[in-house]
Amino acid sequence: MATIAILGTLDSKASEHSFIAERIRERGHKTVFVDVGTGGDPQLKPDYTRYDVAAANGVDLDSLMKRHDRGECVVAMSEAAPVFLAQLVQAGAIDGVVSLGGGGGTAIGTAAMRALPIGFPKLMVSTVASGNTAHYVGTKDIVMMPSIVDVSGLNRISRTIFTRAAGAICGMVEAKIDEEGGKPLIVASMFGNTTTCVNEAKAILEEAGYEVLVFHATGSGGQAMESLIESGMVSGVLDVTTTEWADEVVGATLSAGPTRMDAMTKAKVPAVVAAGCVDMANFGARETVPAEFEGRNFYIHNPQVTLMRTNAKECTEIGKVIAIKANANAAPVAILNPLKAVSEINGEGQAFYDPEADAALFEAIRANAQVEVIDLEETINSPAFARACAEKLLELIGQAR
Repeated sequence: MATIAILGTLDSKASEHSFIAERIRERGHKTVFVDVGTGGDPQLKPDYTRYDVAAANGVDLDSLMKRHDRGECVVAMSEAAPVFLAQLVQAGAIDGVVSLGGGGGTAIGTAAMRALPIGFPKLMVSTVASGNTAHYVGTKDIVMMPSIVDVSGLNRISRTIFTRAAGAICGMVEAKIDEEGGKPLIVASMFGNTTTCVNEAKAILEEAGYEVLVFHATGSGGQAMESLIESGMVSGVLDVTTTEWADEVVGATLSAGPTRMDAMTKAKVPAVVAAGCVDMANFGARETVPAEFEGRNFYIHNPQVTLMRTNAKECTEIGKVIAIKANANAAPVAILNPLKAVSEINGEGQAFYDPEADAALFEAIRANAQVEVIDLEETINSPAFARACAEKLLELIGQAR
């Protein structure tokens, strides 16, 4: 028997959440109600009150509710619910979570779910579960189920949807995951212009007994990798494609945000880092490149993607950030510099060959790094550089043990 949290605004949607709880209990599982409502009194007795939830994040709920600002209340609960639900999961008090809601309920419910580990069963039945749900799901495995009709009472349609949702969350908690004999995980960042390097290093790491998960460094890919690292499931990080920092510094389209490379520090995971593909910032079709960049060195990757060569000033900033992020990790970290090319099109005679910008990049890394920095007279895609990265990571993982 599993325990499933029923999280919702129990002042306005008690009957709906009660219905799904009954269907879950019919399948032999226990339910606990978590109230995140901030309007009237809850219409059923919760196992965890709104005050329990608010207190987890230091919110004075009475003062908040007296202001009668619904938006402010939703924001406060969206910040408190993740803290509270994560505490329940950490304590082993719940095995899954389901929530029903409109716009406000979905904001609170999915915020709480995004705080939970990958693989933990989470289901949001929502009026807004269509179109672009990226801001609700983030990088987590939240299942969003369209409610079809509003979450407002019980009728022929809503009873059908809620019953199916109960079956879905029960199926998720009942599913047994075979983790026996699973290999330890290493994550790696890759771009088209570092594919050869990562594939070569991956083969070496797999031969050493690891399972290597590769993430495409396209902004969302880097964020997904960071999320997995932070979950604590990862033994090592092969972050040889830090190109998303080029987009963050330049203001291009594939940034992963300013927290990129923070997860290894939070999880204290050994890492090998390289400035892979930081010679390029990504834009859409050529005509979409902002006018401020006219006169720069461009490379048409395909009709939908235009690459822009980063200059010496930008490379200095990128190198500094990479070094600072590496310094923050208490686990063993090394930065490997491929001095002859950081991408497939950065070597001598290639479209993005720029010795001045490359020199600025590597000098910034050396000047700011407090971790081991290894300069190699190799291109990033040479077999020697790939092997050096893989072997160094294996060495650092061994040190961490």
